[in-house]
Amino acid sequence: MRNAMSIDVEDWFHPEALRQHVQREDWDRLEPRAGRVVDELLRMLDAARVRATFFVLGWVAEREPDLVPRLVRAGHEVASHGYAHRMITQQTPEEFAADLRRSLAVLRSQSGTAVRGYRAPSFSVVRDTLWALDILLGEGIEYDSSIFPVRHDRYGMPGAARTPGLVQAPSGRQIVEFPMSTAQAGPLRIPVSGGGYFRLLPYWFTRRGLRSINEREGMPFTFYLHPWEIDAAQPRVQVKWLSRFRHYTNLSKCEGRLRRLLTEFRFTTMRKVLRARGLLSC
Repeated sequence: MRNAMSIDVEDWFHPEALRQHVQREDWDRLEPRAGRVVDELLRMLDAARVRATFFVLGWVAEREPDLVPRLVRAGHEVASHGYAHRMITQQTPEEFAADLRRSLAVLRSQSGTAVRGYRAPSFSVVRDTLWALDILLGEGIEYDSSIFPVRHDRYGMPGAARTPGLVQAPSGRQIVEFPMSTAQAGPLRIPVSGGGYFRLLPYWFTRRGLRSINEREGMPFTFYLHPWEIDAAQPRVQVKWLSRFRHYTNLSKCEGRLRRLLTEFRFTTMRKVLRARGLLSC
């Protein structure tokens, strides 16, 4: 079974964990590292013969204009991660629409292809922001991968479907949703999609959860990672202990774990997984 490999392309200073300490006006003077780390990921994926979906932040694409063309030349799918990495919960519908349109304009121009997928910063499609799905549909987005069916202090939609399928927007229209993957352990949903969970939890734990999704439930999963998560040499920001724990723990181990994961599971782009399940037509 092929699963979806996805990379959320943002730079080391974009994550929400650093938000209070790195202001938007600081970004232009900080060292960009995303492009060079993405090149390392491209070599890694090519060696494993894996094609992935790259959810690219529009700001990064604008600052490194050859990044998206490199992804396309290598055969990967380009999708949107928004423009300025603002959680939808912090935006009005008008602000979100403007952010989305700006990202799509950059990505479509640089890729020369249709951009049909979207993932919100910090998985911020939650019950209070389902209105964003209508805006996505209005801008030609065919699938979303922003809903995390867990309880979390920043995001999450407990009780949401765990499997890829159609989700109804407030207008009544439907969009394809590929939720972030969780393993089911009795009544508990355990996040095993990647990212911080991949770094913080033991590798065997993640592998067992992902195998149970494939083998016991017969479902594909989606895995995600940020380029900065394999960049142990990134600059360090003095932040509170919880943000420090979430952002910096096990950065030095993540690349090795990812290489191992690529040998133990089969992966392709998110779009191809959804097509195989009959949720997308092309």
